[in-house]
Amino acid sequence: MPKIGLEIHGYILTNEKLFCSCKVIHGLKFSKPNTNICAICTGQPGSKPLLPNTEAVKKIIEIGLILNCKINQRLIWQRKHYNWPDLPKGYQNTISGTYAIPVGINGEFQGIRIKEVHLEEDPAAWNPLTGEIDYNRSGVPLVEIVTEPDFKDSKQVIEWLKKLLHVLSYIKAIDKSSGIKADVNISLPELKGERVEIKNINSLSNIHSAILHEIERQKKPGELAKVQETRMFDDKKQKTFLMRTKEQAQDYRFISDPDLPIIKIEKTRIEKLKSSLPENPEEKLKKLIKKYNIEKKSAEILTKKIDIIEFFEEIIDKVPSKLAVPWTTVELLRVLNYNKKELDNPEIDIKPEHFIELLKLVESKKITELKAKEILNKFVPSSFSPLKEAQSQGKITSDSEIEQFCKEAIKNNPKAVQDFKSGKQETLNFLIGDVMKLSNKRADYVLTRKILEKLMKK
Repeated sequence: MPKIGLEIHGYILTNEKLFCSCKVIHGLKFSKPNTNICAICTGQPGSKPLLPNTEAVKKIIEIGLILNCKINQRLIWQRKHYNWPDLPKGYQNTISGTYAIPVGINGEFQGIRIKEVHLEEDPAAWNPLTGEIDYNRSGVPLVEIVTEPDFKDSKQVIEWLKKLLHVLSYIKAIDKSSGIKADVNISLPELKGERVEIKNINSLSNIHSAILHEIERQKKPGELAKVQETRMFDDKKQKTFLMRTKEQAQDYRFISDPDLPIIKIEKTRIEKLKSSLPENPEEKLKKLIKKYNIEKKSAEILTKKIDIIEFFEEIIDKVPSKLAVPWTTVELLRVLNYNKKELDNPEIDIKPEHFIELLKLVESKKITELKAKEILNKFVPSSFSPLKEAQSQGKITSDSEIEQFCKEAIKNNPKAVQDFKSGKQETLNFLIGDVMKLSNKRADYVLTRKILEKLMKK
């Protein structure tokens, strides 16, 4: 049975880099090279780091807490030395290594033990083909999550990573647009092979493929690792290739950084951050199903994003679930997707109280669902009370008034009327749509259908 462990890296969601005030542009591939840099993040002689980014420290503690880690209260920055062109200082600042105390230790998530969670800075981006170096991401704060080798196969790894990314999205901890990278450690204890590390795999599909390939490779005669190896995965050839034999900790010459102070985290701060964490996705899902009797499929849609589920929780006690669920999972998401926006986007301000007012107007039949959808479309970028608009745009329930619209629709569409009389019942929906257009979506749907059928049977 294989033993598989992960080292997962992700960009922590902050506005500035870890030790300087250079802006972090997430989705770095879209920014011009070497435009968000300074003397500190490019390692210029004589430059000194600023104090560590407070937001990055807060986020790393929250990540440790949500993964059920013990948070250490005394953190020491280390210099991890290695000689690569992407490392302008000649070392990487990290809270890991021989003498370090990780931010979080001995955690557990979804049945997998978490060995440690720590904070470090990202190197620059080096292109070995051209020799070019882009320092835009040099110094960007990174989280590294290290698991114990508790995974047995690639399928288990991928399902676990999906749940990890989901729970981290609830605390808005990492930049989802940049994805994650993983170093995958694989060994076959029953064959007495040494551990093989596959470096920097950059997608779930590649992680899955690399694990499948590497397990099969190690089973072949003569391929079992006799010493620890570091390999790379070629996604085009779907194979791993030897890079070097694995470095040991002493090869990095870890020393504590004299330019960076020890971070002391008070217990009260840890407790405050812990109490402010949201319920995780599974807890939210169970609550929706058990407390509000919402079917699992809808509950899963609601719990995909923390902003949607928190919005829903603000309205569900004030609006019947039969209205709240479809109007949130279908109509609200429709409007957001059409505008290519997220609910938590700073440019979007849809207030729960306005959404509640809108649904209550539908519930009391003061406006039609079509008119409500039209009003909801106008909630982007900023919502408003729909009461005033409902007063002038209320539902038409007068038989005589709807009959006038129906007669006009019949007059305008003689072919549809003839098709209906010849047995094509679906044309009735076309005529209803014309009545809705003529009435500015205010005519009562049930009455419209009833009156149209009555008129056309004469």
